[in-house]
Amino acid sequence: MEQAIGGERGQGWRARLRYLYHGDAPGPRRFRYGLVLFDILVIADFLVIAATPGRFETRPFDLALGALVVAEFAARLAAEDDRRAHLRSPATIADVVVIASLFMPAFVDNLAFLRAARVVRVLRSYRLASDLRQDLPWFKANEDVVLRATNLLVFVFVVTSIVFVTQNDVNPAIKNYLDALYFTITTLTTTGFGDITLIGPGGRLLAVVIMIVGVSLFLRLLQAIFRPPKVRFECEDCGLYLHDQDAVHCKHCGNVLRIPSDGLV
Repeated sequence: MEQAIGGERGQGWRARLRYLYHGDAPGPRRFRYGLVLFDILVIADFLVIAATPGRFETRPFDLALGALVVAEFAARLAAEDDRRAHLRSPATIADVVVIASLFMPAFVDNLAFLRAARVVRVLRSYRLASDLRQDLPWFKANEDVVLRATNLLVFVFVVTSIVFVTQNDVNPAIKNYLDALYFTITTLTTTGFGDITLIGPGGRLLAVVIMIVGVSLFLRLLQAIFRPPKVRFECEDCGLYLHDQDAVHCKHCGNVLRIPSDGLV
């Protein structure tokens, strides 16, 4: 695929976009890292709004940011061969939600948290994991831990945003984003000091979701940290992808493995 993309580099703007979004050379990888930084800016914009609720000075910036998101959305769509499948992807749906939140200034105080959906784009797009494997040996060796820690942090961020937006106007115990974060962490860890509780049936249901999903993500992170690390190498016979570092035979089918090794294991 890389050769086909590289051969099209000078054949038009769509070929150039495909090269930037899907190419494997250093240039396209730097471009995709830049897009990740842009995603972080979109997410940080929500934190600014959360810290300054009721302020209207940020709305021109929201509109400008929304125009950039739309432009990037259109460019990425043009770079895709199967556009219908791309439009049905979770990352694309998240983008539509973010665009809606940026272009509805009349409801910005209630819908600003929707732009937290942009974290789906950070995790699901730009071949981020593949790029990091090539550029950072440390990431390749600790990928499971990094991804599970990221999933937990993303869950905490999104849920905290929802807690803040839904409770800020009705719950005197949640005055700012830090209060919402404090509640989320104490609930997720099942500490439950009781000094902050959510109001209403919706609030109680949200607390249940935090406990069930959050504890599950936390346990998966601990599992990745303390279990022996695995090597990613696809078995030619059965396709099993994860193996012990010193594996000679596939534990699923018994096929002899020829895992590349530097001899340090």
